Amino acid sequence: MLKTLLVIAVGFLPSLFSLWMIRRTQRSRLRMRQAAMNFSVIQGRHNVRPVEGDRYYLEGVGYLIGDISCKFNARSGYIRCAINPEGPCNGCRHYEPKELAGSEKRS
Repeated sequence: MLKTLLVIAVGFLPSLFSLWMIRRTQRSRLRMRQAAMNFSVIQGRHNVRPVEGDRYYLEGVGYLIGDISCKFNARSGYIRCAINPEGPCNGCRHYEPKELAGSEKRS
């Protein structure tokens, strides 16, 4: 009888250890998440860029920022263009309209 109980107890040890590790990981993740949230509140969220009016949604691609008709547009939701990543696009001296794929230069 004692051997049977010992075998059952040894059989449950890996699952009990696994449950203990899962709980411990969840608690540490919760603490890290709370610390990250408190850190961003303390820092005043200086690195978060406000949503501006030059944001567009392109079907199949997602949200893009900047003037999408510009040749240097990065086609990204984070960077406007290669030359002037911070923007603004209005009145940018580097603006060049994109060439259409079907148009050819004739000389």
